[in-house]
Amino acid sequence: MKVAFATQDLKRVDAHFGWAKNIAIYEVGPEGHHFIEAIEFDGDLKEDGNEDKLAPKIDAIKDCTILYVAAIGGSGAARVVANNIHPMKVNQPEDISDLIGKLEVVLQGNPPPWLRKVMSKGQERTFDFDE
Repeated sequence: MKVAFATQDLKRVDAHFGWAKNIAIYEVGPEGHHFIEAIEFDGDLKEDGNEDKLAPKIDAIKDCTILYVAAIGGSGAARVVANNIHPMKVNQPEDISDLIGKLEVVLQGNPPPWLRKVMSKGQERTFDFDE
C-alpha cells in the first residue's frame, strides 16, 4: 500500500498537512518498503483559510492509503477522509524510517480492523454467504 508523509526535510514527519513543503510517498508492505517519490509544494503554504492549497496535495496522495502528519486542520482532514485516506497524527516529529518500520511490524501480524479496511482500498469487495 502507498503511504504518504507530510514533511519539511524528507526525513521526518514534522509538518502540518496544509503547510507541508513536501509529501514523501512510499510503498509499504509486510515484507518491506521502497521510496516512490517526493512531491514538493511552493507558494504561501502557511496562509490559513486558503483551501486552494489543499487541492494539489489531495491530488498528489489520492492513491495513498495512509497519510502521516504532525497536524491537520478540520477541512483538510475531512477532504483526506473523503478520499478514503486514513490520516495519522504524530505527537512530535518522528523519523519516516521509524514510522515505516512500526507499520511493517503491524502488517506482519494481525492489523487492527481499521487498517485491514484501508488496506483493501481499491480492491473489489466480495461477499461469500455460503461460508
